[in-house]
Amino acid sequence: MTDPAFNIVVVAQAGRLQYEALLFAASLRQMSPDFKGKLFVATPQPNDLWPRDPSLRDGAVLETFARLNATILPFENKVFGARYPHGNKIELLQALPAGEPFVFFDSDTLITGDITKVPFDFDRPSASLNCTQTWPKPTLYGPGYTGIWKSLYDRFELDFDTSLDLDQPDEFWRRYLYFNAGFFFGSCPAKFGALFLDYARTIQDDPPIELVGQPMDPWLDQVALPLVIHALGGGRDTLPAGYLDGEVSCHYRLFPLLYARESDRVIEVLEQVAAPNWLKKVLKTYEPMKRMIYQGKGHKVRALFDRDNLPGREQAIRKLIKAEGFWIR
Repeated sequence: MTDPAFNIVVVAQAGRLQYEALLFAASLRQMSPDFKGKLFVATPQPNDLWPRDPSLRDGAVLETFARLNATILPFENKVFGARYPHGNKIELLQALPAGEPFVFFDSDTLITGDITKVPFDFDRPSASLNCTQTWPKPTLYGPGYTGIWKSLYDRFELDFDTSLDLDQPDEFWRRYLYFNAGFFFGSCPAKFGALFLDYARTIQDDPPIELVGQPMDPWLDQVALPLVIHALGGGRDTLPAGYLDGEVSCHYRLFPLLYARESDRVIEVLEQVAAPNWLKKVLKTYEPMKRMIYQGKGHKVRALFDRDNLPGREQAIRKLIKAEGFWIR
């Protein structure tokens, strides 16, 4: 069984993320009432790397987080700042209680089941396998997937061969350890975070020659993450399928896409969680939630699609929603 004392953390800052994090917190409390750990809402503090103050300052938002028993966790983003906000998920880890197991979730996630039933093995970290072929992008003249990924493992003195899924063919992207950074977990955020920051900074500032021409924004976190997980003894198969990105969580990303793609169960949970008036009065100040959830536009988006026969490419889904005038983000 999962240790009941693990912590959960999401990022929130002024703007969109604070409302997504509120919805995450509300879904966690409603769907996982037996969760005994702490829920941390990490918020970056203003410094020279942020041209606008990213911290939480809205009184109603802060009061609602308090009502949801969420602990605001200020941290300083010293390396990435506004030029690479994905770096928040790297730098916040040092602010969490060292030595206590943790799960990070992107804020645009709903908890749809009992998180305490997820069989985490915190000594063998892992992350979301709900990913597509986003990085790297090998060029015609090379190097290929093997050359690019092996250069990174060699840079950090990691065993490349043991990271491979040998059931997948050579030069097929799924052969190589790769994750979506929408969630990840480990036994100690300080240790995980130190490696994550070291690897990400090195890849950013001094990449191997094999990475020349490879896009790093916004993929830097997802390039470094598998190296961290491999270094800490984790991998792709340490969490059974069907829990996260399944029955227990949904990484929806944007509300029009949520209504277009997700199951009836996810929509039911979303609207149930968002219904209480004390939460509604805060969430509806964020226009996408107001229009999609509270004004019913989400169901108009939903009526455009057959969930059993969705377009193969996300771009086609977006195009139809935009053509019908329902796109908002």
